[in-house]
Amino acid sequence: MVDAISIEKAKEHFGRILEQQLARVERMRTDQEWTDYSKLKTIRIGICGGDGIGPYISGSAQTVLEALLKEEIASGRVEIRVIEGLTIENRVKVMKAIPDDVLAEIKECHVVLKGPTTTPKKGDPWPNIESANVAMRRELDLFANVRPVRVPELGVDWMFYRENTEGSYVLGSQGVNVTDDLAIDFCVATSQGSERIIRLAFDYAHKNGINKVSVVTKANVVKTTDGKFLSIAEEVARDYPHVKWDDWFIDIMTAKLIDPYRRSDFKVIVLPNLYGDILTDEAAQIQGGVGTAGSANIGKKYAMFEAIHGSAPRMVDEGRAQYADPSSMIKGAAMLLNHIGFVELARRLEMALEVCTQYEKRLVMTGRSNGATGQEFARYVLDTVNDPGLEAKWKGYQARSG
Repeated sequence: MVDAISIEKAKEHFGRILEQQLARVERMRTDQEWTDYSKLKTIRIGICGGDGIGPYISGSAQTVLEALLKEEIASGRVEIRVIEGLTIENRVKVMKAIPDDVLAEIKECHVVLKGPTTTPKKGDPWPNIESANVAMRRELDLFANVRPVRVPELGVDWMFYRENTEGSYVLGSQGVNVTDDLAIDFCVATSQGSERIIRLAFDYAHKNGINKVSVVTKANVVKTTDGKFLSIAEEVARDYPHVKWDDWFIDIMTAKLIDPYRRSDFKVIVLPNLYGDILTDEAAQIQGGVGTAGSANIGKKYAMFEAIHGSAPRMVDEGRAQYADPSSMIKGAAMLLNHIGFVELARRLEMALEVCTQYEKRLVMTGRSNGATGQEFARYVLDTVNDPGLEAKWKGYQARSG
C-alpha cells in the first residue's frame, strides 16, 4: 500500500534540498577573489588536533612548523593558533559537526592544519552526527581536495584533484527514509562546482609542464551528475589545447593504478567527491599506506591541510598514540607552507620527508614502542631539512631509484 503521507514528506524534504543547492549555485556565481597571502600583514595558521591520535600527530607537525617559521613568528609575519574543541565529545555535546565557537575561531585563521576527526557510523556509541570534514569543506567552501602521491621507483608521480563540496558526500546526512522499506540518498553536481575543480586540475598541468589530465567518472551509468562532470571537462579542455586529456570509469581506473604497465601513464587526475576518496586511499597505499599521505583542501578564501587517515582510537586505547606516524601531517604542513608562499621551505621539507621515509630510514615508525615516537621523528625530519647536503643526498637517491 502506498504511504501518501510519507511520499509528501519526502517531496518536501527534497524541495528544501533543491532550495539550498540553488542558493549555493548563486553564491558560486558571485564568488570572491582568491586570498593573496603576500599582501597579508600576518598569516594566521590554525592547528586543530581533532580526535584520537590527532593531537599527537598534529603536535609533531606543529613542532616542525614552529621550527621552520621561527623568524617569521618572531617578526609577527606568521601567527600560529592552537584551536581546541574540534573533538567528538564537544561536537556531540552541541550535536553539531563543528561547534559554533570552534568554527568562529577557524574562520579567524587564513589556513588550518587539522588532525583526523571521528565520524560516527551506525552502531557506534556516538550519535550519528555529520562528518566534521564534510562540514568544514562546506562552511569554508574548500572545493578542491589536492592529494599528491609519489613513488619514483614505481614510476608513480600523481596529483589528484578531488571535488570536495558536491557529489554524494555533501548531502550524505540529508538522505531520507521514505518508508521502513525505502531509503533514498542524494548526489549533486553543478556546472560551477564541476568547472572550478576541473579547471584547477588543467591549470596545474599547464603551469607545471604536464601534458596529461585524466578525468574519472561513471558517466556510462550515473548519466546525469557524472555526465555533467564529464561534459564540463570536455568544455574546459578546449581552453587548454596543449594539454592532452582522457576519461576513465572509476571501476577500471582502480585496476589501472595497480597495473605496472599503465600506472606511469597517469599524471593529473580529476574526479568527483566519492570516487576521489576511494582512489586516493588506494594510491596512498601504493605509496606506503594512508599514514604517508597528506592532503590539501583549497578554497578561494580559506585552505585546510590534513592527514587522509582516521583518528585510530585503538592506538589511544592501547596507550600507543605517541608512536603514531606523523608523516601525513608533516606532508600536510609542507603543502600548507607552499600554499602560503614559503615555496622553497616547503620544497626542502618535502625532500627531507621523502629522504627520511623512503631512503635513509634511520628512524622507523612502527606504531609501537619498538619504533620511534612522533616527536622523535619530527626532530629527525627537522635535522634532515637543516642538513646542508640535503639537495645532493636527495638527488642521489632519485638517481639510484631511477
